[in-house]
Amino acid sequence: MVKGGRRFSFAALMVVGDRKGSVGIGYGKATEVPSAVDKARKIAIRNLKKINLSGGTLPHRVVGRYGSSRVALVPASPGTGVIAGGSARAVLELAGVHDVLTKAYGSNSPKNLVRATFEGLASLFDPKEIERLRGVKLAG
Repeated sequence: MVKGGRRFSFAALMVVGDRKGSVGIGYGKATEVPSAVDKARKIAIRNLKKINLSGGTLPHRVVGRYGSSRVALVPASPGTGVIAGGSARAVLELAGVHDVLTKAYGSNSPKNLVRATFEGLASLFDPKEIERLRGVKLAG
């Protein structure tokens, strides 16, 4: 509060991606909506990360954690689609995932769910990379 009344602030949460394996998230705050959106877009582009995908799905099951939110991401067979809530769906679709099952636990705040989904995707391993790191050949 200030002498003239309330001082408003706007926040924007933005997800950017190329639908081919790169995705980024940004959170911007400003006194005007367009300024908040511009800040969020710049931060999201700066935070772009390459995601290891296996065709149109994930290479393995993973749980993303952020704050009190947990998002379980499970690979699915072709034709399943993206089974996810609005917040997680935006991240997954812009990352280029076509078939995945998700379940959110804990806080259902969009900011936390988006970050938890992003952390989960960022922690995916490519099977070839695992073989190289461990010096073994994976079955299957």
